[in-house]
Amino acid sequence: MTTSPATESSSLASSALVPSAECRTAARRRFLLQSSAGLLASAAAPWTFAAPPIKPDSKSALIVVDVQNCFVPGGTLPVKGGDEVVPVINRIAPAFVNIVVTQDWHTPGHASFASSHGGKKPFETTVLKYGGQVLWPDHCVQGTEDAALHKGLLLPTAQLIIRKGFNQGVDSYSAFEEADRKTVTGLAGYLKARGIQTVYVTGLATDFCVAWTAMDARKAGFNAYVIEDATRAIDLNGSLAAAWKQMAAKGVKRIQSADIAAA
Repeated sequence: MTTSPATESSSLASSALVPSAECRTAARRRFLLQSSAGLLASAAAPWTFAAPPIKPDSKSALIVVDVQNCFVPGGTLPVKGGDEVVPVINRIAPAFVNIVVTQDWHTPGHASFASSHGGKKPFETTVLKYGGQVLWPDHCVQGTEDAALHKGLLLPTAQLIIRKGFNQGVDSYSAFEEADRKTVTGLAGYLKARGIQTVYVTGLATDFCVAWTAMDARKAGFNAYVIEDATRAIDLNGSLAAAWKQMAAKGVKRIQSADIAAA
């Protein structure tokens, strides 16, 4: 059977409107590739935008731990780079309505001093009534220049100074509890009476007084952040890595000073 030119033209027109199998396959591939790319972009989107800066409110408090002469270069128990936290703390402090400062404040001949234990050297350990104790060089003795707050620290709006370690026989790392884990400093009650719910911990040293303060804050029911670049560590026998691990397990969050919105 033959077809007329009109019929043949009609057939060609119809075939032009219906894509071939190869064309349909190629189109499907393009669609799938474009869809996949869109899904990947969508999944990645949350990570392409920085989280908004944290704006501390009236229910937040900055805790500045032991930024004292004894813990900076030139002191009796210096933390490497300890003085580097001062400008960081000064920069973020205006963002906080509530600020608490702590001071190590030991008696002469304190039980945590190696010099109080015949034959013992600094950084060795012993056992006291409440358990194991690292022995330290004599440091932060009450009323001495060594125990004074670093002169560069600018915290004119700080409302409270907690002095710790003044009990002769008990060391005190945390701003909330002494090392016997029984004697409280009263800080938790003060903060709760003020309506504080969240604390941001800075200072010295990350792996001792800062870590203990942050974990005890969680234990007392507060949200707790450690501002990492506003701290420095002693890192004694791997103590820094261990401290971060312990803090994370207790729900302490790790942030940087750049995460805090400027005042």
